[in-house]
Amino acid sequence: MKKILCLTALFALISCPINAQSVQKEHWGTVKGKEVSLYTVTNKNGMKMQIMNLGCIITSLFVPDKNEKLEDVVLGFNNLQDYLKGHPSFGTTVGRYANRIKNAQFVMNDSVYKLASNEENTAIHGGNEFRDAVWDAIIVSNENGEGLRFHYLSPDGSFGYPGNLDVTITYLLNDDNAIYATFEAETDKDTHVSITNHSYFNLNGAKELIYDHKVIVDADTYTEFGKDITPTGNLPALKGTAWDLSTMTRLGDKISDIPLNGYHHCYVLNKEDGEMKKAAEVIEPNSGRKLEVFTTQPGITVYASNGLDNITGKYGIAYTPHMALCLETQDLPDAVNHPNFPSTLLKPGEKYFETVIYDFGVVE
Repeated sequence: MKKILCLTALFALISCPINAQSVQKEHWGTVKGKEVSLYTVTNKNGMKMQIMNLGCIITSLFVPDKNEKLEDVVLGFNNLQDYLKGHPSFGTTVGRYANRIKNAQFVMNDSVYKLASNEENTAIHGGNEFRDAVWDAIIVSNENGEGLRFHYLSPDGSFGYPGNLDVTITYLLNDDNAIYATFEAETDKDTHVSITNHSYFNLNGAKELIYDHKVIVDADTYTEFGKDITPTGNLPALKGTAWDLSTMTRLGDKISDIPLNGYHHCYVLNKEDGEMKKAAEVIEPNSGRKLEVFTTQPGITVYASNGLDNITGKYGIAYTPHMALCLETQDLPDAVNHPNFPSTLLKPGEKYFETVIYDFGVVE
């Protein structure tokens, strides 16, 4: 069963008076009769996180470089209408189940659950249910920063998943330029849950492709996958592969040697289940920006935006392959069908609680 993390007290949120200048709200439009708002959270350093209640999508992150110049380091769109046309999960909070489930089904309690298939015969990212939902939102604050708490009830049977899943997602920005994200869920039936954030990062402000980005991931093994990009169940060593990131690696050095046009692998982190630990670090030498990723989750999918094509994003930038890097902390893909993977089972009375921290800085 899913391990219940004892971090609730640490990350307990309170509604409290917020500096009017630090969290601002603006109307962005209406979807299915519900208001969509864009929230801007600003810290004392001028760093800004913009996030909307459609899909709990981070639309922009303005982060200082080594010269304290602010630039937007995530891909996305300038307006709601472009998000509604469909997109490859720019900034999205993904659920109920991140990544892929083979044959769009799993067996649980002697019953076969057929899921909505949205990539050939595969269920990916929970059918985009979380992405397309308009979430309730309130402004919150605690010792980890100020930001938003979002709530959504995924009904029993939605996209084939059992149980009414009550979900709370929180994004906080603090004055140390770190974003704290917490993913919480409870169910009234046995079900499976894996939630992630799907931001596309480019630490040079998308002025260039990510080839100069240097990355290290604290993992010695990965989830091997077959032709359908779903795991085989094997967890082979990374050493000797072109996608080994166990030492600091310039992405452009080996990206052309990797199948599927680049990095697209789930790395099994060197950590205990539920342990908060640093998973990855990214350095962009031209801007001097650095991103450290910490998580309680067992894996991180590193995706080099290999499939981006014919998309015009913010500031009129043409998004092409290798324009950005996704760092999706998550449970292992298709764990529902592999008993040797850490379990994603959530039972009534238990609480799914996972945390990821995106800590931005500059190279000293």
